[in-house]
Amino acid sequence: MRKLMLKYKEQLLYLLFGALTTVVSLTTYAAANAILGDEWYLISNVISWCFAVAFAFVTNKLWVFASKSWASPLIWREIAAFVSARVFSLLIEEAGLWLLVDIAGANSFSMTLFGFELSGDFLAKLLMQVVVVILNYIFSKFLIFAKKKSS
Repeated sequence: MRKLMLKYKEQLLYLLFGALTTVVSLTTYAAANAILGDEWYLISNVISWCFAVAFAFVTNKLWVFASKSWASPLIWREIAAFVSARVFSLLIEEAGLWLLVDIAGANSFSMTLFGFELSGDFLAKLLMQVVVVILNYIFSKFLIFAKKKSS
């Protein structure tokens, strides 16, 4: 079991911190939505994105991809690449939310789970989080924190 965990350490850590990032995103989304109102769900999503990106950068850099250097040129390159990739996935998430809520009518749907009322826009946000986590892993693994091969 230990060998298996070591073999998939990066993926397991990404799943753990991806789940925590999703919790940060969903919590701040729900809070922003409660303050701004349901009709401003796309703005609430951008607010939640800001919190999630800050949390994800630190956890991805330090623990998932173990990029330990804080040298100024490297850190600025990583931040720029990380935020750029996250902006791309934010645009996909915003488009997906708009399609699910405004076009497909998810906002007219709701359900109760463990005593909590979940609105259609919240469920759409949850679905889009799955898409975003997968995209962000690919960007982080192969573009942002990619290990340089030594010659």
